[in-house]
Amino acid sequence: MSGFSHVGERILLTLWIGGMWTVGFLVAPTLFQMLGDNRMLAGNIAGRLFTLSSYLGLICGGLLLFGAVLRTGRDWWRTTRVWVLLTMLIIIVIGEFIFAPMMIQLKLSGLPAGSSQALQFGRLHGITSTLFLINSLLGLGLVAYGYREQDR
Repeated sequence: MSGFSHVGERILLTLWIGGMWTVGFLVAPTLFQMLGDNRMLAGNIAGRLFTLSSYLGLICGGLLLFGAVLRTGRDWWRTTRVWVLLTMLIIIVIGEFIFAPMMIQLKLSGLPAGSSQALQFGRLHGITSTLFLINSLLGLGLVAYGYREQDR
């Protein structure tokens, strides 16, 4: 792997995983803490930031996956890194294009305390939070693992 592509991979990982950790574990909790009396505003801002983070992940992760497949050639399916990247991208797609629209629709219909909509929203929020945590940990693994010539 050339020095440039190694640096490019490190930059993409930094943007993606650093952004994910910043939004999910610093910015979102801070919003809810500081806007505690206006949870709806905090949730709307956090939701928008998670969407932007997802799109950044699709771009960076897609480029990283493309590079990993090119680098490994026909043996791409034997490479742990490829499977981790593919898993992370699938998680983003599920969260952003399946669960997020469902959550938005529930919010638009109203979430009175104790209502079935509020309970469903809570379940979906729990699922998406778990998916985000899984992706955060997988991303941290990619950062910690780094690149090695024997990337299998």
